[in-house]
Amino acid sequence: MKKFAVIAAIALLSSAPFSSAQATPLTLGLGYIPNIQFAPFYAAVEEGYFKAEGFEVSFEHGYASQLLPLLLAGRLDYLVGDAEDAVFARAQNQPLRYVLAMYQTLPVTIFSLADKKITKPADLKGKTLGIPGPFGSSYFALQATLAKNKLTDADVTLQTVGYNQLEAVRGGKVDAAVGFINNEPLTLKRSGVAVSTLSLGNYYPMVGNGVIATDKTLSNSSSAKKVLRAIQKGIAFTIKNPQKAFEDSKKYVDNLDANQLEVLNASIPLMKSAYTAKNGLGFSDTANWAKALGFLKSSGQLKSTLPSSAFYSNAYLQKGIQ
Repeated sequence: MKKFAVIAAIALLSSAPFSSAQATPLTLGLGYIPNIQFAPFYAAVEEGYFKAEGFEVSFEHGYASQLLPLLLAGRLDYLVGDAEDAVFARAQNQPLRYVLAMYQTLPVTIFSLADKKITKPADLKGKTLGIPGPFGSSYFALQATLAKNKLTDADVTLQTVGYNQLEAVRGGKVDAAVGFINNEPLTLKRSGVAVSTLSLGNYYPMVGNGVIATDKTLSNSSSAKKVLRAIQKGIAFTIKNPQKAFEDSKKYVDNLDANQLEVLNASIPLMKSAYTAKNGLGFSDTANWAKALGFLKSSGQLKSTLPSSAFYSNAYLQKGIQ
C-alpha cells in the first residue's frame, strides 16, 4: 500500500504543470528605453514561449553602451542591439556574436519635406543633412550610401542634431535628416505633412536590431537554441497578431497609444524577407552580411581580417518558424 502511494505521488509530480520555481532565470538586455519596438520579446514572455522552454525572463533596458559591459561581465545573458555592436566588439577580441535578426534590414532612411525634392542619392549634393552624430548604424548606412553614389562628406553638409532630427527637418534647420522609416516619417505624415523618404538599406544591406550573446553563453548550445526559439516564436506571433502583441507590451511600456500601434505595424515588414521565407524568422542573410562587412572593411571603419562568419551565426536558430 505504501509502495503504491509513493508511485502515485511520483506520477502526480511528473504530471504537474511547469512552475516558475523550476524555471531557469534569464536576463535579457534591451538596448533602448522600454519601447514598442521590443514587442516580439514582450510577447514571447506574455504568450508563454519562454516559459515553455524553461526560462523565467527579466528585462534590463538601457543604451547599448551601458549594457554591453554587463553582457561581457555575465550580468546579462543576451542583449538586443545593433549588429555593429557585436561586429566592432568582436574585432577588438571581445567574445560576442550576433545570433538572431529581429529586423532583416536596417530601418534607416533619409527623410525630408516633400518640397525639398530629395528622392535619390544624387539629390543630396549641396544639401544640409542632419545626423544624430558620427556613430552608429545610421551613420554607417549614410557613409555607404554616399560612397556607392560617388558622393563624399564634402558634397553634403553634415550637421549633428542629436536625436532631434524630426524637429530639425520640420523647423527647416536642415534640408533632410537620417532617421528611421518606422519613426519620424510616420509622425510627419500623421500631422498632415508631405514627406519624402530615401531608404539606405540597398546601399548598406546590414541586418537591423537583433540578439547578441557571448561565446560562453553560446557554448551551451542546447540552452541557446531554446532561448532563440522562444524569441523566433515571439517574432512570428507579433507578425501574425500585432494587436495582441501591442496589448502584451503595455505591461512593459507606459502610455502606449494608437500612434505606437502604427509604429509596430510599420516595423513588421522589417522582420521578414525572402531569406526568412526560405529559412525562418530570425535568420541572417549571409550575402548581405558579406556586403555590409565588406564596406566597413574597405572604408577603413572595421580593421579586422576575420571572415564574415566570425561575427554572426545562424546555427542556433530553428528552421521553418514563420
